[in-house]
Amino acid sequence: MSQVSTVAIIDDDQAMREALDDMVKSCGYESRLFSSAEEFLALEERSEVDCMLLDVKMPGISGLELQTLLNADPPRPPIIFMTSYHDERTRSAAMDGGALAFLGKPVEFECLIAAMESALSRS
Repeated sequence: MSQVSTVAIIDDDQAMREALDDMVKSCGYESRLFSSAEEFLALEERSEVDCMLLDVKMPGISGLELQTLLNADPPRPPIIFMTSYHDERTRSAAMDGGALAFLGKPVEFECLIAAMESALSRS
């Protein structure tokens, strides 16, 4: 029996977390919801996360800062960034840091599902 993949959804917007939760579950995966990077960092079982859907701009630790922290303590799951801020500098920083994808909000679910499937096929 194969284990169901787990996707961490880290976004300070509750409506976005809930929409992504519905999408992840409709694809047959488990999801864990976090309203901040700090909340995710407090998770003891981070090794059970197979993919992360991560907002860039959040109060406290930003998505890019979380990526840097996780890169310093490998291994880390593949990261798919989602943001309303479509500037090239932020996208470059995320991709240079090893992000699998950098998607603009509103997120096109087809693109997000394709990126998520790609990330989970690696784990």
